[in-house]
Amino acid sequence: MAQVLEFKLPDLGEGLTEAEIVRWLVNVGDVVAIDQPVVEVETAKAMVEVPCPYGGVVTARFGEEGTELPVGAPLLTVAVGAPAPGAADATAPATQSDTPAESAVSSEHSGNVLVGYGTAAPAARRRRVRRDGVPAASPAPVATAVPVAAAPATREPVVDGPVPVISPLVRKLAREKGLDLREVRGSGPDGLILRADVERAAVAATEAARPAPAVAPAPSSAAVGERIPLRGVRGAVADKLSRSRTEIPDATCWVDADATELMVARTAMNAAGGPKISLLALLARICTHALARFPELNSTVDMAAREIVRLPSVHLGFAAQTERGLVVPVVRDAGTRTAESLTAEFARLTESARQGTLTPADLTGGTFTLNNYGVFGVDGSTPIVNHPEAAMLGVGRIIPKPWVHQGELAVRQVVQLSLTFDHRVCDGGTAGGFLRYVADCVEHPSVLLRTL
Repeated sequence: MAQVLEFKLPDLGEGLTEAEIVRWLVNVGDVVAIDQPVVEVETAKAMVEVPCPYGGVVTARFGEEGTELPVGAPLLTVAVGAPAPGAADATAPATQSDTPAESAVSSEHSGNVLVGYGTAAPAARRRRVRRDGVPAASPAPVATAVPVAAAPATREPVVDGPVPVISPLVRKLAREKGLDLREVRGSGPDGLILRADVERAAVAATEAARPAPAVAPAPSSAAVGERIPLRGVRGAVADKLSRSRTEIPDATCWVDADATELMVARTAMNAAGGPKISLLALLARICTHALARFPELNSTVDMAAREIVRLPSVHLGFAAQTERGLVVPVVRDAGTRTAESLTAEFARLTESARQGTLTPADLTGGTFTLNNYGVFGVDGSTPIVNHPEAAMLGVGRIIPKPWVHQGELAVRQVVQLSLTFDHRVCDGGTAGGFLRYVADCVEHPSVLLRTL
């Protein structure tokens, strides 16, 4: 007899606490190999294919596509040691006991798939009762052990008495709604009760309990409106920005700069042949040099220890707008990269963001953020610091404007630069010095030569 192991949603790293099921990659009854991807989930940071650390036959899935599950919630159960359906004698009794050797699964699971995967074989055993009432010994797996025939003719859902329910989340939802599952009609296979069935029953119960009004009231504009769940990327952005506003006493300063010489320098660099250099890469080079002169802004605050932690490397985040929402990919060790290397990395991460293939590692660990909101056609903004960083540089659009140049009025390419900073790490003098150095480099790119 096979042993059924429960695979739970693992900790995907970086403090993520939940994920939404986007697409199941296996069905009940499928045979899966160790470390085979079984479900595609969307976290607050990226789309991730989750591999299963067990090899065997899938006996149950928990959660429909579009369902949001917390870390640690069951994803699916796998019958470890069971042959593929139809590969063994279908007449084998479902209640025969395994020997300890037959129950061993140490060779049929992986131990290093993702953070939080508990794949150790269970050591404890417990008593269970067969359907005929005769006690029998059965190994206790990680979560719930369910007897599985070597080759079952049909797959029945796990039931609690007469109620066909597999998912513990469905049971929890029914308890919260005050529903008796015996009165809920299941729409799943063999009458299986799904989450949607519980939600429909709860709505029906609410409507039945509500007294009918004598006169139907006119719809109120305040009562009618679309409700959009704050989850996924939108929920993560909401949480992070709310935390930033709550914890960080930020301030913003800004300055207009003549970017004509920077644009001329970029044109000359690209005309010389070789890989093209992006404007964002040049701005990133300016940022990293400015942070070398003003390291206070490449830091974070540890209020528990009441310390400012200055960080040794610049991992530069940049804001990228995608169909899924705003994401901030991170360029590692930006301070040691050339303009060509920065251009290539910006292009790679931007394309991954558009395709939705950024990994959690691509989206975490930033120490300073560069926000080029000029691509949206706006001149200025007061950015919110990307918690737990200490500052963000905003860059508006570069447009022709009247400007006094060498004592005469001329039309120049002008950009507005803004710096939002955590006032705990420095005062206005330091922030102003950083921003002024950035503006000087934009106006006179040769200033960078002094630091090379």
